[in-house]
Amino acid sequence: MVLVLKNEQMENLLPMSEEIEAIEQAFRELGEGKAMNAPRARLRTPWKEEGGQYYFNNIMGLVPGVKSMALRIDSSFSKEVQVAGSKRRVYPGDFIGLVMLFDMDTCELLAIMDDHHISTMRVGATSAVASKYLSRKDAKVMGLLGSGEQAKTQVTAHLAVRPLTKIKVYSPTTENRERFAKQMSAETGIEVVAVESAEEAVQGSDIVSAATNTVDPVVQGKWLEDGMHVTSLVGGDGFLPRKELDDEAVKRAGLIVVGYKPQIFIDKQAEFHDRIERGIVKAEDLHELGELLNGKCRGRKDSKEITFFKNNTGMGIQFAATARKMYEKAREKGIGAELPLDLFMTRRGDKTYSP
Repeated sequence: MVLVLKNEQMENLLPMSEEIEAIEQAFRELGEGKAMNAPRARLRTPWKEEGGQYYFNNIMGLVPGVKSMALRIDSSFSKEVQVAGSKRRVYPGDFIGLVMLFDMDTCELLAIMDDHHISTMRVGATSAVASKYLSRKDAKVMGLLGSGEQAKTQVTAHLAVRPLTKIKVYSPTTENRERFAKQMSAETGIEVVAVESAEEAVQGSDIVSAATNTVDPVVQGKWLEDGMHVTSLVGGDGFLPRKELDDEAVKRAGLIVVGYKPQIFIDKQAEFHDRIERGIVKAEDLHELGELLNGKCRGRKDSKEITFFKNNTGMGIQFAATARKMYEKAREKGIGAELPLDLFMTRRGDKTYSP
């Protein structure tokens, strides 16, 4: 039987600490050359209205250690809006976002899952794995830019790897950041405060996490202080050149790690691609998280070095690892609907089929 899981059924099903372990295993296997990740592919075309787009997203990868292969797809509409004088790319209306989980031993389709909850968890966990190895072990204060769903898992995931005691959050809409601070304070039991500017959120923080939907930079290098670890999520492409850090912030980073380096050049991601062309950073100075976990690149040099992790792309290995954990938890608890496997499986019998 094929298990079908909706977002609401997966909420609180998988503890963040277990998700972080799963993501770390996936990246470690990738760094060892065992896990496989295909570059993310996206289709965009102008649609419906000025600035609007039809958008299709395709991500796949496999993690042999958990015998999992996953395919994530999205079909949606997006448009560009102005918020507090800044450009934002938003995704309004209904959409389809699915993760299909396959077993590598049997080739069977194990599950079809909504992708949203899985996606926010894997992004937060990936950032936290990087912070576990790059931020100072005594990091206690986080400066958070953004107050949406991605920002929430940045908080919960980082709390699992660092002894944070205070989080300062800024987003352009006052009521959003204040609501976020109140909610996350109640959920986590630590001090989460809304602040009046991005600069106030950054200054005095040990970890800076940008989890926005911005088009233009929100972190300025002149705000950064010795010993900070900076994390950024926006992974723009040549069609939409989004970045969260300005040139000076990238220059000041002594060590830069990314999730998946090939995607930078395939998508012409603005955070690095044009900066490589302008000589602000060199391609050989960018290292992958899998390399960091396997000792193929160094970690933090000292307590004063500024480190930067760019969570630069959705990766199939993240979905393969997370979906497998979610599937196992759901089976244990008897959660989800079921569809007959034979709806999807091709039985060869006496006939020859491709592949």
